[in-house]
Amino acid sequence: MNAAQGGAVRTLRVPGRHGYAAEFSPYLPGRLACAASQHYGIAGCGTLLILDQNESGLRIFRSFDWNDGLFDVTWSENNEHILVTCSGDGSLQVWDTAKAAGPLQVYKEHTQEVYSVDWSQTRGEQLVVSGSWDQTVKLWDPTVGKSLCTFRGHESVIYSTIWSPHIPGCFASASGDQTLRIWDVKAAGVRIVVPAHQAEILSCDWCKYNENLLVTGAVDCSLRGWDLRNVRQPVFELLGHTYAIRRVKFSPFHASVLASCSYDFTVRFWNFSKPDPLLETVEHHTEFTCGLDLSLQSPTQVADCAWDETIKIYDPVCLTMPA
Repeated sequence: MNAAQGGAVRTLRVPGRHGYAAEFSPYLPGRLACAASQHYGIAGCGTLLILDQNESGLRIFRSFDWNDGLFDVTWSENNEHILVTCSGDGSLQVWDTAKAAGPLQVYKEHTQEVYSVDWSQTRGEQLVVSGSWDQTVKLWDPTVGKSLCTFRGHESVIYSTIWSPHIPGCFASASGDQTLRIWDVKAAGVRIVVPAHQAEILSCDWCKYNENLLVTGAVDCSLRGWDLRNVRQPVFELLGHTYAIRRVKFSPFHASVLASCSYDFTVRFWNFSKPDPLLETVEHHTEFTCGLDLSLQSPTQVADCAWDETIKIYDPVCLTMPA
């Protein structure tokens, strides 16, 4: 099934840049950030692209270069112009889209690649977490020049760090050590360790409607749902991808809908509450699909990016039909 059936696909090709992450602005409808790297992130520099939509497609509003690959990006939750990226050189960068030059700040503490960065979503907190291949998670206040805390416990590289949208000071991490971990900033330690897969876990996300529900996506091609009140067994398992799942996101609009992208080049949409949970498979990339986000403003709009040098915004059929 092709996404074009649900309306026009807006595509931007960025020659020589391989997409790693795409994130819609929480403030400006249609604005998208994409973290990309040269040479598949193995060597060369990185670029942060800020895109806007118009009738004819996507246009670059601003682009910023960094001297190493950029692997993830997160928008500030208290300033529509500010973003944070993370890089292969172990650093985080703070950017201001209102300024042509950048970055505003660089935080270099991790000793290996930083693969994940996320800005807290609960009120009263303006904190960032970063997850690194150095097996640590670091907590940052973007107004302070050094990390507030370092969380240790994972026994392999960390691929994903995501704040709870419900519980202040709580975040999840997913790792090559095959565990999902839930951390408490106030306790400065791990609360729950979930042996979620018998494979590396590349992504996790929190349900926007249930503070106890998370999903993990792994190299074993499966997505698993976890209820933190009882983590002995997953509450759902979604099968269909044929290669590693690179990123998974819960819908901001539907409690049981989520999307995943994979090294099998596809993006898949699921409703885990249905007997036949796979809603749609979108096959419009020709390389590893790494970045994925669902719009906070439009219930139907999705963005993704891949190693085929393209960024796409589209409305999959399954989101344009009544649930």
